[in-house]
Amino acid sequence: MPHYFELLFDTPVKQRFTYRADEKGEAAVGRRAMAPFGRREAVGCIVAERETPPAGLDADKIKAIRRVVDKAPLFGEDEIALACWVAAYYLCSEGEALFAMLPSGRRAAVIPTLGGDALDSAEERPLTLSQEQEDALHEIVQQAGWGMRREGAETENKPPLHFYLYGITGSGKTEVFLRAAEQALAAGKSVIYLVPEISLTHQAAEVVTRRFANTAAMIHSAMSGSERLREWTRIRQGEARIVVGPRSAIFAPVKELGLVIIDEEHDGSFKSGNTPRYHARQVAMRRVAMTGAALLMGSATPSAEAWKLMAEGRIHRLNLTARLSGGAAPLVKPVSLEHTSSCLTLELQEEIRQTALAGRQTILFLNRRGFAYFYHCKDCGYELCCKRCSVSLTWHKARGRAVCHYCGYETRPPESCPSCGSLEAGFMGIGTEMVEEEVKRRFPELRLRRLDADTIEKKGGLEETLTLFKAGAIDILLGTQMVAKGLNFPGVRLVGVIFADTGLHLPDFRAAERTFSLIVQVAGRAGRFFPDGKVLVQTLRPNDGVIQAACALDVEGFFRAEFENRRMQGFPPYSRLIRVVARGRESDRVASALGRFFVLVRPLLPRGADILGPAECPLSLIAGNFRRQILLRGTDMAELHRAVRIALEKYENSKDARVYIEVDVDPAQLL
Repeated sequence: MPHYFELLFDTPVKQRFTYRADEKGEAAVGRRAMAPFGRREAVGCIVAERETPPAGLDADKIKAIRRVVDKAPLFGEDEIALACWVAAYYLCSEGEALFAMLPSGRRAAVIPTLGGDALDSAEERPLTLSQEQEDALHEIVQQAGWGMRREGAETENKPPLHFYLYGITGSGKTEVFLRAAEQALAAGKSVIYLVPEISLTHQAAEVVTRRFANTAAMIHSAMSGSERLREWTRIRQGEARIVVGPRSAIFAPVKELGLVIIDEEHDGSFKSGNTPRYHARQVAMRRVAMTGAALLMGSATPSAEAWKLMAEGRIHRLNLTARLSGGAAPLVKPVSLEHTSSCLTLELQEEIRQTALAGRQTILFLNRRGFAYFYHCKDCGYELCCKRCSVSLTWHKARGRAVCHYCGYETRPPESCPSCGSLEAGFMGIGTEMVEEEVKRRFPELRLRRLDADTIEKKGGLEETLTLFKAGAIDILLGTQMVAKGLNFPGVRLVGVIFADTGLHLPDFRAAERTFSLIVQVAGRAGRFFPDGKVLVQTLRPNDGVIQAACALDVEGFFRAEFENRRMQGFPPYSRLIRVVARGRESDRVASALGRFFVLVRPLLPRGADILGPAECPLSLIAGNFRRQILLRGTDMAELHRAVRIALEKYENSKDARVYIEVDVDPAQLL
C-alpha cells in the first residue's frame, strides 16, 4: 500500500504537494481529498502515489490527508496526461487545468436551456440522406476505419483525421453528425459532441437523447454540481458513450474515444475566458492525436484558422451545398441607414407588413441589449461611463437604470450633463428595448416577443418563447445573437438586421470576421422551408467590403480579402500570438509589473518575432482593475511559447502580489 500521495490544488502555484495516506486508507489516484493547505483545508485531486517521500523532504513534516471526498475515481491516467498538456500549452498550473476539467470545477455563467424542437435538424430521423450527405458520411466512416484499430496514432506518425463539414445553413450538417456518431457507436467507440454554450447545448442534448436514449449524457453549466457529477460518473463507468455539451465537455472521461464533433466550430464560446484559457478545438485536436479518434467540425461560416487549414489540405473539407427542406438561399440586401431617424427603415417596415399579411414570421436581430448604449452631451462632449470600467453605461428603460454590462454597476441616469449642466445631453444609440418600443408603436396589431439576457432570467423563459414562435403564436421575434444561429423555424420569411455595424470597427483584428459570421448566420434563419426568404441588413456602410460579402453570402470572397489584410498586418492565421495582460487596482503598479515582464521576455524572443506594446488594453479598466497588455507575435509557436514560459519563471522572483499576470495563448479577442 502506498504511503504518500501527490495532490494538485486549484491554485496558480505550479507544483504538486505531497501528503501521507489518510487514516482510513481510502486515498487513490483519481479521487479528490480534503487536506491541509497553508492555514486552511482545501480540496485537492490525487494525481500520483509513491512509496517514499520526495528527495529533500522530511517525512516527519509531511501532513496527512484529512479525508477522501469521492467513493470512486473521477479521472484516470489519460485525463491527468491531458491536464498536464493543457497546463504546459496554456501556461497555467496543472491544478488549474485539472480542476477546469472536473465536474466540480469552475464553469462559465449559467446559461438558459432550450427545447429540442428548435434544433437545426429534423425532429425525426429522415429515411434517406441527400447524395452530398451520403458522400460526406461515407468519406468519414471509410477514413476512420471504425472496427479497425488505429491506436498509437501519434507514436506511429499516422496523420490525425480532421474533417470539416462546410455547408450552407439548412443543408443537413446535424444529420451527418448524428449518422457519423451512430457509426462510431456501432464500432464500439465513444463520441463527444460539442456545441456552443450560448444557445444550443440543451436542445442538441434532447435530439441526441431521442436518437441514442440512455447511452447519451449531457454536461453543461446550467446543471447543479450533483447533476454534473452523476453524469460524469456514468461516462467514466462506460454507461454513457455519447456526451453532449459546451467546450468543457471535451474533457469528458469517455472510454474508447472514436469521434469528436464540434458544431458551429467558428463560435467564440469554444475559447475559455478564464484560466486555463484553452480552446476546445485545440484540445480536441490533442485528444484525437492521443487516441487515434476522428475530429469532425462543421459550420456555414468556418473560423479563419479552419478555412486556412482546409485550403492547405490539413483538414479534409466535405461540402454540403443545398438546403434540404424545400427552401433556397434568401435574398440578402444591404439597406442604408443614412437619413433615417427610426430604428426601422421604410423598406424594412414595408417588408414586415408584407410578411405579416402573408401569414409568415419575422426575426429582428440586434447584438446590443438595453434601450440605448451611451450617454453623450452635445455641448461639452461628456460621456457617462462606469466608475469601475472604461466602458459606457447602457440605458435600460424598463428598469430605469444605467447599467454596466461588464461588472454590473448601475445608477440612475442624470437629468442634465454632470460636467457642464447642459440639458442637451442624453442616451444615444440603439438597443433591443428601443427597437421593441418602436416595433410596438408601428405594428400594434402584431405579436412581438423580445429575446435577450434581460428577458430570459426567469427559468424556462427562453424555451417558452421559442416554443410559441415555432407554433406561430408570435409574429416578430426580436433578439440578440441567441436568435442568430442554430434555430430552425418553418414560418420565418423575413430577417431584419437592425444595425450591422455594431462590432465592425472594434479595435480587434477579428472584428470583421465576427461581423461577417453573425450576418451570414442570422440570414440563414430566413426561408428555410420556402424559396422566398428575404434578409435586410441595415447599415451606415452599405458599400463596406465586409457587409457586401456577407450580403452575397460569399464566404470565399470574404476570406480572400480578409486574408490579404491579415497577411499585410501580420495577424493570424499568418502568425501566432501570445497575449500577456497585467491587471491590478493601482495603475502605476500594473505598468511597472508589465514593464518588468517586457524586459525579461524581449531578449528571449526568436528571430522574426516581435512585441506589440506595452500599452493599455482597449478596455483599460474593468471592475476597478487597470489593464495593460503586450502581444508577442511570431511564426514559430514553440519558440514563442518557450520565451514566455522562461520569462514567467524569472518574473516569479520579482512579481508584485498586487498585480495579476494573465497569459492567453492564441487569444480569440484583444479587448
